[in-house]
Amino acid sequence: MNIIETIIISIVEGLTEFLPVSSTGHMIITQGLLGVKSTDFVKAFTVIIQFGAILSVVCLYWKRFFRTNKDPLPEGSSNVQKLLHKFDFYWKLFVAFIPAAVIGFLMSDFIDVMLESVTIVAVMLIIGGVFMLFCDKIFNKGDEKTVVTEKKALFIGLFQCIAMIPGVSRSMATIVGGMSQKLTRKDAAEFSFFLAVPTMLAATAYKLLKLILEPNGVELIKDNLSVLLIGNLVAFVVALLAIKFFISFVTKYGFKAFGWYRIIAGGAILLLMMAGYNLEV
Repeated sequence: MNIIETIIISIVEGLTEFLPVSSTGHMIITQGLLGVKSTDFVKAFTVIIQFGAILSVVCLYWKRFFRTNKDPLPEGSSNVQKLLHKFDFYWKLFVAFIPAAVIGFLMSDFIDVMLESVTIVAVMLIIGGVFMLFCDKIFNKGDEKTVVTEKKALFIGLFQCIAMIPGVSRSMATIVGGMSQKLTRKDAAEFSFFLAVPTMLAATAYKLLKLILEPNGVELIKDNLSVLLIGNLVAFVVALLAIKFFISFVTKYGFKAFGWYRIIAGGAILLLMMAGYNLEV
């Protein structure tokens, strides 16, 4: 990849990572449009630059992300209960992260195969878009007093696993999971952002390790270090802006606009492919 291709793909990642439109799907489509072949490095690159995007969450929400629970516990609580209570926020993120970690590890090779299919992305964009047209009606606006419990966190984590299918959108899956647990759109979106940190950090570390263990993997990273640094920086800056926009927009207007966008985008891709354009990576 050259610098221009790096910047374009990274902008797409930053814009779409936290929107319910599938960042992975959009990067696959962008690769196809740019003619970037899906090499081992390119596959790793599209995951590694997610690190820049998750840093934007930590930066924007650092006061809420680095916190401990200081509410008092009943007398007689065990040391384990005290520990889990103090780090309640991180414990629930870990519980929500577990399903994706297990399934992602077990199905890594199958997921990589799906990542090469623009057709799967287009179809899932449309299916997800149709669902989002009715999402706000299916789930009520939620209750601001609803608290994320361990059970609710696990349920949201199970929803996140659906996003391993390219085109589904991790953001959409986890937000819908949160709304199904009576969270408000805003609270569901913010928990989705927080959950992205351990999920994408693990995915980035796993992909980086796999790349390092490949023959000439270390040399490949050294030769493309500037590409990785630029990609993460661009994704970070763009994601900062995208998060602020999304929270404001979805709180006021819901998900219908994103649903129509997904349907139009997926339909356009299928029409282009039927017209003979080769977008497969």
